Amino acid sequence: MSKGVFQEVAGTRPAPKVGKKHTQETIGLDSMVGKAWDIIMKPERRRLGIYGMGGVGKTTLLTRINNKFKDEFDVVIWVVVSKDLQYDGIQDQILRRLRVDREWEGEREDGKASSIANILGRKKFVLLLNDLWSELDLDKIGVPHPTQENGSKIVFNTRSEEVCKCMNADDEMKIDCLSTNEAWELFQNAVGEDPLKKHPDIPKIAKQICEKCYGLPLALNVIGKAMSCKENVHEWRHANKVLNTSSHHEFPSMEEKILSVLKFSYDRLETEKKKSCFLYCSLFQEDYEIKKEELIEYWISEEFIKGERDEDGSNNEGYDIIGSLVRAHLLMECETKSSFFQIGFTPAVKMHDVLREMALWIGKEEEKQCVNSGGKLSCIPDDINWSVFRRISLMSKFFQFMPSLVVLNLSRNEYLSEWPEEIYSLISLQYLNLSRKGTSLPNLQVLKLYCSCVFIDARSIEELQLLEHLKILTVNVKDALMLESIQGMERLARCVQRLLDFGYVRREIKIDWKSKEKEDLLCNSSPYFRHLSSIAIYDLEDPKELTWLLFAPNLKHLHVTSSGRIEEIINKEKGMSISNVHPDLTVPFAKLESLRLRGLNELKRICSSPPALPSLKNIVVEYCRKLPKAATESFQDTIKNNEDAE
Repeated sequence: MSKGVFQEVAGTRPAPKVGKKHTQETIGLDSMVGKAWDIIMKPERRRLGIYGMGGVGKTTLLTRINNKFKDEFDVVIWVVVSKDLQYDGIQDQILRRLRVDREWEGEREDGKASSIANILGRKKFVLLLNDLWSELDLDKIGVPHPTQENGSKIVFNTRSEEVCKCMNADDEMKIDCLSTNEAWELFQNAVGEDPLKKHPDIPKIAKQICEKCYGLPLALNVIGKAMSCKENVHEWRHANKVLNTSSHHEFPSMEEKILSVLKFSYDRLETEKKKSCFLYCSLFQEDYEIKKEELIEYWISEEFIKGERDEDGSNNEGYDIIGSLVRAHLLMECETKSSFFQIGFTPAVKMHDVLREMALWIGKEEEKQCVNSGGKLSCIPDDINWSVFRRISLMSKFFQFMPSLVVLNLSRNEYLSEWPEEIYSLISLQYLNLSRKGTSLPNLQVLKLYCSCVFIDARSIEELQLLEHLKILTVNVKDALMLESIQGMERLARCVQRLLDFGYVRREIKIDWKSKEKEDLLCNSSPYFRHLSSIAIYDLEDPKELTWLLFAPNLKHLHVTSSGRIEEIINKEKGMSISNVHPDLTVPFAKLESLRLRGLNELKRICSSPPALPSLKNIVVEYCRKLPKAATESFQDTIKNNEDAE
């Protein structure tokens, strides 16, 4: 070892060659998949362009191609481009696929391009570009041009045949709408067998409605789902009449006939509440993955739905509405990357771009919404009528492209209740004024400081107590005293949803779990962090255990790192003492979904009696040398059993 050279002991852990993606059942695409595959596998072919109108199945075809790859290439990279996405967003997706570390996140665009070029220059790769709207400069991104020598390929889909030519596609494939027979088969699948059997006239009417979808898979699925609950022949006749009288001229954009047909499904939503919730989703960028939890918070703030929450902080009405919109094919379920210090993915939804076009038109007319998101906006658009619009979306604009801004004055905005995440892009900002003539935020319900540079201190806690309507709070603490102070204020403790603890102070966290009298406990008064779902603990120096975590019974995500003295997470004796006073806290981590333990040199056990962990989906254990290997293996077995149970 004394003579060895150890500048590089191990390289970065390689990403899997192919990331499989979920795809729905398709009709009429098998031959297209085979044709595309044959083209891709030809050594002399390098670029394949797939084009067709919105909703025809281009993304589904690209997904089927992605899932067909096995070991033919070193890596297969899927990138969502969209109309609004910028080059750095494309680079981020590629680097996220190629590098498991996150060091590239702070790099400039040219630095990211260099990293991509260095990695892909040594690989035989396939780059799948979904939803391309214009020519893409591969050199600017850092992607090496595919050649017969390097064996790499680029496959993309687009609405425009012109884009195929601009991208120098060796082959072009057009996806047409389904034939009459294929369209009828898909429509029947969407409707289901039972409704079509309720009356002898229904199948004939159903075929007439099917014809109005013009063979477009998106329209067939959406309208079919809208009719799946119609069992009365009169309802079918009425629907057919409505579609016959649909006004195509209302939609000035492309595919106007399809948009008017799709509006039928929107009109069939049972309540105005669901319609408003659906239209609200169009405020986000095209192809944006909206976290379900955050979407529901927006709906509550808009007073679309009531703010009633379960013990774990979830709103059942919000999830019910999301489910109904997904079943109506108006939203698509997906998963987006979890927040900082979490593992895995978070449930989310997104809109098909054609449905978003429809929602934007309806939203502008009915909900007074203005959406101008995604571009490099450096000043307020002069075409916005501020006196008319109720909601204006400038998402991923404005602050993002003002890196030199030094002073930002937001004072005297009495109704300002939150600021956009993009404000953190103001890297030169030195002065931020949020004063409002002594007014506070009396109606504030959600305050998120998690992973920001703001840490809770004694003065902060005094101010937080003034927020009478606060329902959700995410915070960062440095001093364990602050956590104890929050725990001592029942209303505030109930609001805490995420906690990031930088344990620089050499102090043990002591939860005052015995301070309540027995009769108080019977009145549902307790020191619980009932809404606390995510905890990240970093550099905690003194404690040898974290038994206080029992007071977060609805915890879903736990990350403990660089805390060298921790020997166990839950101490048996302390746990038993707590459960004697709080009998409902006998099972630790009943709802834990993800667990990350890193750099815990003294960690020997999670707890004395291994918990069942019925909800565990992801676990990462790194640099915990004293934790028995058998314990890690048992966690993996638990995850597998949970997956099998699902």
